[in-house]
Amino acid sequence: MAVTLRRLYGVSRLVLTNTQPWLHTRRVPPAASMVRPYTSGKDSSQPPPDPPMDRMDIVMSMEPAIPIYAPKQNEPFETRRARLLYQSRKRGMLENGLLFSTFADRYLNKLDEQQLKLYDRLINEPSNDWEIYYWVTGAKPTPEEYNNEVMDMLKQHAQNKNMEQRFRQPDLTEQ
Repeated sequence: MAVTLRRLYGVSRLVLTNTQPWLHTRRVPPAASMVRPYTSGKDSSQPPPDPPMDRMDIVMSMEPAIPIYAPKQNEPFETRRARLLYQSRKRGMLENGLLFSTFADRYLNKLDEQQLKLYDRLINEPSNDWEIYYWVTGAKPTPEEYNNEVMDMLKQHAQNKNMEQRFRQPDLTEQ
């Protein structure tokens, strides 16, 4: 009966609380010996030791590292502007997509080379888009390395003093 329940419910261990197991069963988390850390395919004769279950830092360290952003060298001005327009629209989270796409629509053509480099660095270096969102909206203080004239422009844009409706990204136009 327990084998059937394992197949039906995907339960690795069942605790029977009565003589009728199909009526009174509850799921139990797998034993610590059943949980193995991610291995990179190395062939070893002994399995790796179990991580302590109260150490979340071990589990989190198994995630792949985010690559460090390397700015594009010798990129033509118009190519950089087109790339930043695309990256402003495709942020991965709606809030930043709306903020950055409307900002790019209004200001990207007016930014000079140095301001474009600052904007490029701002939207590509930080690995967490929520952090950028909190800096722009003023929920968290902006780190010194990103506190510049472009960030000030973004903060002003995010305040939306004209009460514009920004519920969709602006249409792309040929220029």
